[in-house]
Amino acid sequence: MPFNKLHVPRSLPIETCHAINDLLHDSLVKTCRSHPDDYFCLISRYSTEDMILHPSFLGKRDPASTIIIEIALLAGRSDEQKEALFKDIRHRLRGIDFNPDNSIIFLMENNPIDWSFSSAGSVKSVLEL
Repeated sequence: MPFNKLHVPRSLPIETCHAINDLLHDSLVKTCRSHPDDYFCLISRYSTEDMILHPSFLGKRDPASTIIIEIALLAGRSDEQKEALFKDIRHRLRGIDFNPDNSIIFLMENNPIDWSFSSAGSVKSVLEL
């Protein structure tokens, strides 16, 4: 159950934001076996003065063009799957002419009890029915 949050500069076209989310989804399905219908994203825009990003920590980037990709998903993926996900996302970013060096990606894992999509309660309780 991934949920993507894209933190992007205000100047990034919405079409690019949608393309980034599409490639995230495809990458999650391919590398982490996410369900194809688990397709959720929130786009958060920032002014360049509202984001403080070091230009060279663990790689060179343009702070004014950098995006933050935050992915919340169910725990249980191996380190190999996570590395494959990062590599695949960066490859796909290059494919839409977005410099992958201007991206920071991080995962937040949780459990079925931490998700609720309806009045039926948590995903854990729904799966137990």
